[in-house]
Amino acid sequence: MTTTTTNLGAGSEDRVMATAQQILKSLNTPKEVREDMLLIFSSFDNRLSNITDLINENSDSAGVRFDAAEKVILQWDSSSSSSNADASRHSLPWEDSPDEAAEYLSAVDEILHLVADMSIRSDNKIMDRAETAIQMAMSRLEDEFRLVLIRNTVPLDSERLYGSIRRVSLSFAANDGEIGDEFESFAEVDSERGCFHERGPSFGDDLCVDLINPDAVMELKEIADRMINAGYEKECVQAYSNVRRDALDECLVILGVEKLSIEEVQKIEWKALDEKMKKWIQAVKITVRVLLNGEKRLCDQIFNGSNSIIEICFNETGKGCVMQLLNFGEAVAIGKRSSEKLFRILDMYDVLADALLEFEMMFTDEYMCTEAKGVLAGLGDAAKGTFLEFENAVKNEASKKPMQNGEIHPLTRYVMNYVKLLVDYSETLNSLLENDEDEADGLKSEDGELETMTPFAKRLLLLISSLESNLEEKSKLYEDGALHCIFLMNNNLYIVQKVKDSELRKLLGDNWVRKRRGSIRQYATSYLRTCWTKALHCLKDEGIGGSSNNASKVALKERFKSFNACFEDIYRIQTGWKVPDPQLREELRISISEKVIPAYRSFMGRFGSQLESGRHAGKYIKYTPEDLENYLLDLFEGSPLVLHHMRRKST
Repeated sequence: MTTTTTNLGAGSEDRVMATAQQILKSLNTPKEVREDMLLIFSSFDNRLSNITDLINENSDSAGVRFDAAEKVILQWDSSSSSSNADASRHSLPWEDSPDEAAEYLSAVDEILHLVADMSIRSDNKIMDRAETAIQMAMSRLEDEFRLVLIRNTVPLDSERLYGSIRRVSLSFAANDGEIGDEFESFAEVDSERGCFHERGPSFGDDLCVDLINPDAVMELKEIADRMINAGYEKECVQAYSNVRRDALDECLVILGVEKLSIEEVQKIEWKALDEKMKKWIQAVKITVRVLLNGEKRLCDQIFNGSNSIIEICFNETGKGCVMQLLNFGEAVAIGKRSSEKLFRILDMYDVLADALLEFEMMFTDEYMCTEAKGVLAGLGDAAKGTFLEFENAVKNEASKKPMQNGEIHPLTRYVMNYVKLLVDYSETLNSLLENDEDEADGLKSEDGELETMTPFAKRLLLLISSLESNLEEKSKLYEDGALHCIFLMNNNLYIVQKVKDSELRKLLGDNWVRKRRGSIRQYATSYLRTCWTKALHCLKDEGIGGSSNNASKVALKERFKSFNACFEDIYRIQTGWKVPDPQLREELRISISEKVIPAYRSFMGRFGSQLESGRHAGKYIKYTPEDLENYLLDLFEGSPLVLHHMRRKST
C-alpha cells in the first residue's frame, strides 16, 4: 500500500491532527484497539506520521492527571496521611475549608472523568488505583454529606409555628347537677369554670420554614452529584434518610408527640389523652404543611435531575414520622368510646382526611397511603359509633331525682350544648352518616320535610326527639302538676332557643321551631288550668246565696278565706320555682294577672262592700288587686318566701 503524500502547508497539517485528536477522544474502545486503528489511518496520509507521538502524549497526559487527582484524594484520607498533622488538617469541617473542598471535588471529577473516558482503562494497575481512590473519596464524601446535614439542620421553632396558628375556640362549663356519668363535661357557659374545645388549628397559606441552612444546600448537592455519578446513590440516599429521619423524629418530640404503643395510649386517662390528641392534631398539620413539604423541597434541591432518587429518598425519610402519627391515630380509633371524645376524634378525622390528600401527592409508597386510609376509616367509624352511642345514652339516661324548682335539667344543657358544637362538623358527619339513614325511619315529620334533610339533620332530629321523650318521663317525677308544666316549659324553651340562635335552625327548619313554640304555649295553658283553677273558682258567684246585695256573708267570708289561702299557698311555693328566661317569666306573670286580677277585682267590687262595713273585714279582704299584682312579681324567682312574708302592700 502506498502512502499518500500531500504538501498543503502547516495549517492543513494542524487541522488533520486536530481531527485525529477528536477521533482519539471519541472512540470508546480500549487503548490497544484505538492505537491500532490510528496507526492504520497514518498509512493513508503522511500528515498523520506523528500519530504515535500523539497517542503517547495523550496517554502520558491522562496518567499525570490521574496522579495529581489521586494525590488530593489520599491527602484528604486520614487513614493514609503521612503524619498526625496531615490527619488533623484534613479532619477540619468541610465548610471551613472551601478551597480545599473545591480542590477535592475537582479531583473526584477528574478521576471519574478519566475512568468514564477510557483514558486509563488499558492500564490495570491504574484502574485498580482509580477504584481504590473512588472508594476512599466516596467514603469521605458520605461522611462529609452526613456531617453537613447534621451541622446545618435548623431546629424546629414551635413557638413561631404556633404563633401562625389561627384558633377557633368553642367553650362550655362543667356540669354540676345530678346526671349520669356520660354527661359530665358540657353545660352552659355561665361561670368562670368554663373549659375550651379548640376546633383544630389552621395555618396561613404562606407558612414556610427552612429545614436546612440554605447556604449548605448547594454543598450537599455538589456532594450528592459526585456520589450519584460514581454509582454510590444508595449510600447517599441512606445517609440523607438516616439523618433527616432522626431530625423529623426530633421535630415530633418538640411538637409533643411521644412514641407510644396502642396499649399505652388506651391506658391514658381522658384529661391527659385529650391533651395528647390536641398535640397530635397540631403535629399532623405541621408535619404535612411544614415538615414534609419542606423535606420534599429539600430532596428536589439536593437530588435535582433524578426523580427516582428523589422519590426513594423522600419516602424513606418521611415514613418514620408519618407512621408514628398513624399509630397514635389507630390507638384512639380502637379505644373505648365516650361522648366527650367525639369532638377531638372528629378533629383528628378532619385533619387526617386533609393530610391524606397531601400524602397521596407526595408519597409514592402505596403501603403508607393504604395505612393512612385505614386509620382514617377507623377514626370515621369511631366518630360515627360514638355519636350513635351518645344518642342511646340520651335516650336511656335515667336519673330519678327531679329538679327541685322545675329548672332546666343538666341533661338538657349537656345535650343542646353538645349538638350546638356538633354543627361545626356537619359536613364530616353528613359523609359519615349518609349510609345509616335507616336509623331515622322512626322520625315523624310533615310536608315531606325529612326528604330534604341531610343525614346529620335527621340524626339531630332523632336525638332531640329522644331528649324530649326523656324529659317528658322526668316531668312525671313531679307530684305537683303545675311544676310538671313549668319544668317542661323551661326545658323546651331552652331547646328552642339553642336551635333558634345557632346554625341548628338551618338544619331543623323554621317549622320545627314554630311547632316547639306552640308546645310551650300549650304547657303554659296547662299550668294556668292546673294551678289557678281552684283560686278562680273561689271568685265565682255560684253558691253564695243570691245577688251582690243579699249574698250570704258567711259564704262570702268563706270564699275570701279560701281565695286567700289558695293564693298564699301558690305564692309560698311558686316563689321558689325557677323560670330562668326573663321573657317567659314575664309572659307567665302577665297570663296569671290577666286571669286572676280582673276576676278578683270584679268579685271584690260586687261583694266586698258587704264585708268591709263589718267587724274584722281585714281578716277576709286581705289584699287589693294592686297587692296581688305586686305579689305576682315575686313568682318564679327561685327564692321561696314563707307565709309570714304575706302582708298587705297597700292600705
